[in-house]
Amino acid sequence: MANLFSSKFFYVFYFWFCTNLLQAEQRPVTTPAQRYLIGYMIGVVVLLTGLFILFFIVFQRRKNQLLIDKIKQQQAFDKEMQQAQTEIQEQTLKNIGWELHDNVGQLLAYANMQMNMLNTQVDEKIKPTVKATSETIKQSLEEVRALSKSLNNEALLNMGLEKSIRNEVKRLRKMKFDLVEFDVTGEVKPLEDKKHEVILFRILQEFFSNSVKYSEAKELHVHLDYSHDNLVIQARDNGKGFDMSTIEMGSGLLNMKSRAELIQAKFDLKSQPGQGSQLNLIYSVNCPGKPAKVDH
Repeated sequence: MANLFSSKFFYVFYFWFCTNLLQAEQRPVTTPAQRYLIGYMIGVVVLLTGLFILFFIVFQRRKNQLLIDKIKQQQAFDKEMQQAQTEIQEQTLKNIGWELHDNVGQLLAYANMQMNMLNTQVDEKIKPTVKATSETIKQSLEEVRALSKSLNNEALLNMGLEKSIRNEVKRLRKMKFDLVEFDVTGEVKPLEDKKHEVILFRILQEFFSNSVKYSEAKELHVHLDYSHDNLVIQARDNGKGFDMSTIEMGSGLLNMKSRAELIQAKFDLKSQPGQGSQLNLIYSVNCPGKPAKVDH
């Protein structure tokens, strides 16, 4: 308020002074004192004009700096919120993974052991049925253990990105897909920030989940390309796809995008009806946490 009052006062005074100067210049000059007074007033006007320009520049810079600080504060707040949300999600997934491994896994292991014991006591006619049931329980146990690993971020940190994707691909091959391919090009190297490996895997996992639930895809292809500067991840399916211009951003798509923004990875999701979906991620290997540079 004080700055606003002082600036208004300055403008009024400046306008009044310039008006008097113009009136003075229109009057006939008869004495050296009058000429000196007019010259003095012109000098003051020039000085005031310079002060006005300087004041305007300083005011604009201060205003711009306040806007920049406000934007930075908002960006920092958004990043903190994304990180907190990611940590909560990771903790939830870890708890589910523990529950699957410790409770469901133990129950399936006990059931499998019971079926093996029962197989030695039943009549020969029903042994094939008991054995088939035992195999189904065994496969279910393996599936639960694989799923518990993919949900537990500590297991992902120990395995690394490539091995985690291979385990997930192995699990997906047992599902409804006719073909699941995974290949790697370039020299495989661990990322400096192991937590970023978990985030990249979670983005891929969300894409896989959408392919399983909604796309009706029969084929899934995953490719990692390690270069000197970037890690490029591509995943695509041959499902029914969707119209990017009309689809609503659900929690799955928002999670993928927000996770990518959290680690400054370039995120690009493409899809068209009848042409499947494709996910492209570009992560800066040399400068983790900074935007990836893409060669055009």
